[in-house]
Amino acid sequence: MPRIPPSSSGGVSRAVGGVGGTSPNWQEVHQRVRELRRTFLHLSVKTPTDVTFRRLGPSQLRCYFLLSPGQGRESTLFYADINLDTPWGNRTVYQEVLDSGRSFLWRQTSREEQLLSERRRISTWGITNYELHTQSGTLVFPASSTIFQCVHPLRPTGAVSPRELPSCQVRLNPQICPSNPNLIAFAARDDIYICNTKTGEEKRVTHVHSGSGRLEYDPKSAGMPSYVMQEEFSRYQGYWWQPCTSDSVYRLLYEEVDESEVPIVQFIVPDETVSTVEEFRFPRAGMANAESTLRLLEVEVGAGEELRVTTRHLRHDLKQLAPWHEYLVRVGWLPHGYQVWCELLDRRQQRLELITLGLNSFTGQRSSSNAAPSLPTSSLPPPSFPPYVIISQHSNTWIDVHNLLYWWKMPTEPSHLMLIWASEETGHRHLYFLRYQLSPPPPPEDHNAHQDQGGLVSAQLIQKLALTRGEWSVTTSGGLWVDEQHNLVYFTGLRDSPLENHLYVTSISHPGLIQRLTDPGFSHQVAINDDCTVFTTVFSSVEMPPQSQVVRITPLDAPNGTGQLVWISVLGDLVNEALSEGLREIKSLVVPEVFTTRLSSGDIIYSMVFKPHNFTPGRKYPTVLCIYGGPQVQLVTNTFKGFRHMRTHMLAAHGFCVVSIDSRGSDNRGVSFQAHLMNRMGTVEVEDQVEVLQLLGAQCDYMDLSRLAVTGWSYGGYLSLMALAHCPDFFKVAIAGAPVVSWNLYDTGYTERYMDLPSVNPEGYRSGSVLSYVNNLPDEENRLLIVQGMIDENVHFSHTNQLIQALIKAGKPYQLQIYPHERHCLRQLDSNEHYETKLLSFLLNNL
Repeated sequence: MPRIPPSSSGGVSRAVGGVGGTSPNWQEVHQRVRELRRTFLHLSVKTPTDVTFRRLGPSQLRCYFLLSPGQGRESTLFYADINLDTPWGNRTVYQEVLDSGRSFLWRQTSREEQLLSERRRISTWGITNYELHTQSGTLVFPASSTIFQCVHPLRPTGAVSPRELPSCQVRLNPQICPSNPNLIAFAARDDIYICNTKTGEEKRVTHVHSGSGRLEYDPKSAGMPSYVMQEEFSRYQGYWWQPCTSDSVYRLLYEEVDESEVPIVQFIVPDETVSTVEEFRFPRAGMANAESTLRLLEVEVGAGEELRVTTRHLRHDLKQLAPWHEYLVRVGWLPHGYQVWCELLDRRQQRLELITLGLNSFTGQRSSSNAAPSLPTSSLPPPSFPPYVIISQHSNTWIDVHNLLYWWKMPTEPSHLMLIWASEETGHRHLYFLRYQLSPPPPPEDHNAHQDQGGLVSAQLIQKLALTRGEWSVTTSGGLWVDEQHNLVYFTGLRDSPLENHLYVTSISHPGLIQRLTDPGFSHQVAINDDCTVFTTVFSSVEMPPQSQVVRITPLDAPNGTGQLVWISVLGDLVNEALSEGLREIKSLVVPEVFTTRLSSGDIIYSMVFKPHNFTPGRKYPTVLCIYGGPQVQLVTNTFKGFRHMRTHMLAAHGFCVVSIDSRGSDNRGVSFQAHLMNRMGTVEVEDQVEVLQLLGAQCDYMDLSRLAVTGWSYGGYLSLMALAHCPDFFKVAIAGAPVVSWNLYDTGYTERYMDLPSVNPEGYRSGSVLSYVNNLPDEENRLLIVQGMIDENVHFSHTNQLIQALIKAGKPYQLQIYPHERHCLRQLDSNEHYETKLLSFLLNNL
């Protein structure tokens, strides 16, 4: 989706005050940008991410996490051992897992890794994700185009040296087999490979991509989701190991993608000598999407540790089972390993079904390369299940796909399925406990006949409990954890405030009873271990930089008189270091004030105002609106606005008042609040931003709205253009970064969710296009600056091309700043410094 770019890297000394008198020249501004980068680097506070747990003993846990040491942007792997019976107070006990040399992290990243980082919104480098096999302590992670593995012992004597799995090809997304940690699956060259780390054997297990080098003749891939699936539905994995096995067969479910009908777009990548051409499959609104199906690999390890692989296909393809579906949005295994599940979504994204498929839904013969006799397996075949529809969900607006799904590991009855599921059926996202009765499997001959006929069987819903309710939402950025033994469900949500994310617990035995487990006045990001006895939280507020804690959970036999379901006790800090002198000096300067205003429509809107660093009461300051305004994003939260808001702090350091507003359509406020954008993007967002700015101007007499600029990136760049076109007398200048110009040029998954198909909503596409209002843009010079990377694979440069052509035709002035080697997000240090210099210079000279 069009999005806010991750903050850039680099270092930055003391904050510089506002600029008065004559405007500084380029060299002066550039020097100030470098100084401010060194200053604001102090805002980069150490915070652990990607926390996982490993049980070491009855009262001991090991906590693994990623962290960037010092003030750098290179992440690596750390761990901390936790004794549940002995709180450690405030001592710092975390250590690096890997040898501190880490020379493997400094190699140049591949194009494939760069694109995956763009899709996953990763702004750091080094180790950005990892896999942990909790029983063996095996760790694998991708870095510098390949995969590394190590085994972390129960009692480490020091840092360990990871072993590189050598290869001449780029490897992505390693996954450890849960039943055999020696087997690692990974994606390479649009196919799936499995490595037996015990012997070093590497085997290509799918053969759908020929590698001819001609994209038009090579449209299929295995194990890597399509662009739209990654970018718009946040699924980056295309294969899934069976969680357990009882027959010595290790099964790997995978997605095969066919993009035969998806149009190809080309970008010219400039070079010092010879430019190259990059090709992508990209479905613009109204065009054909990729098609996906599921396959199953059965992997056996021979007596000599050789790998033998069988490929099985669905008896009836997903399109036969559900002809209406367009997207395969989520996939996984049920805990017992006998069934797989998937979520199917229609093209207009108003119908979603959760279905299950038994292993018997897959059929096929061993390939000729696997002609060796099968190894002995269990004499008991896996149970047979027909394809079931578990949940069928419909919406009059759109369905937001999420990861809030939990399957019960130990159902009370073998024929029952029990799960926790999140739905927005009440207008806010809430959790439900569901119990289904599966009809008894038919006799084998009848079951085969049913399979031959195809079709889905509806599971019978026998119990539905609303675990949460009210005018607030469960959040998808956290997770869902279940203590089956005590019937407790842990989740994150906005029950206390739409600006604060908290961890809560509720009970299936006492639905509706909810206990908050994190401190109010902060917003929290949490992780919980498998048996729900410990959680970690990274928390902050607009005034307090991030801190982290480890907290123990003790379930109560029954709710006490105050409605508590569990006791909690803080064991200690995870990663908390004293504020640096540099951060203490600038912290008070970067704290915004949060405002609550009511629109004329009756809606409550939240906004933030950053005062200039050299603020003097009674003086008016030029104001910059930093806008996003699109769906799925919330700018205003009670979190510390540190290094990721570096450009905001740069503006404030130069004497600008900076404002951010979450208008109607932004995230975490319920279905009706976001649905104001339905079929009419580019309308209510600008109306709301203008109305709130006028209300803030009446409250904050230091805001000079006669000198008002608007700037944003991606969707924010789009709204910057729309704001200047619709309100040229209100906004003096606009800086539009990587702007969407016409929704006809953007991808299917995002655009059609909010705007429907172009053939269904032609007026919405016309009125939502910047091109429709080019004649309204100002005739004066130095009021519009457009910025974009030339190889932007998200919002293509064709958007800017069409805008420039329209501006030329209309005789309108503009400035254009391009970055030849940048994609959607500016990632190179010199590009970031240049853009920040251009931004500040443009504002200082024209506002």
